[in-house]
Amino acid sequence: MKKHGILNSEITKVLTDLGHTDQVTIGDAGLPVPSGVTKIDLALKFGLPSFQEVLQTVLSDMAIEKVFLAEEIKSQNNSQLQAVLKALPDDVEIVYVSHEEFKQQSHVSKAIIRTGEVTPYSNIILQSAVIF
Repeated sequence: MKKHGILNSEITKVLTDLGHTDQVTIGDAGLPVPSGVTKIDLALKFGLPSFQEVLQTVLSDMAIEKVFLAEEIKSQNNSQLQAVLKALPDDVEIVYVSHEEFKQQSHVSKAIIRTGEVTPYSNIILQSAVIF
């Protein structure tokens, strides 16, 4: 049995298979999942697990160089934005796009991890860095 890190085998597999610039999306309960993109559904009920719990767990196991956020998070969910900014490493590039552009960008994600989060625009695309 695995002793440390992420126990969810689907998430572990996706993260292990990532190459430089590959992307993974973490979304709220309402984010649509495009056809052909793997959906890893963690949602148990409204609010569980939270977006922040999942984000912080994935960040502990994934090297990232860039993130994409919906521009709307700034005005519609600033408290979530502040928590995201606090969780991110200092050297990560942050790109803000419209929510519609965000949904289009998620089409190239290797997987979308669905949380139980029910606050608006609690979605992020993580772009993998190279560790050497």
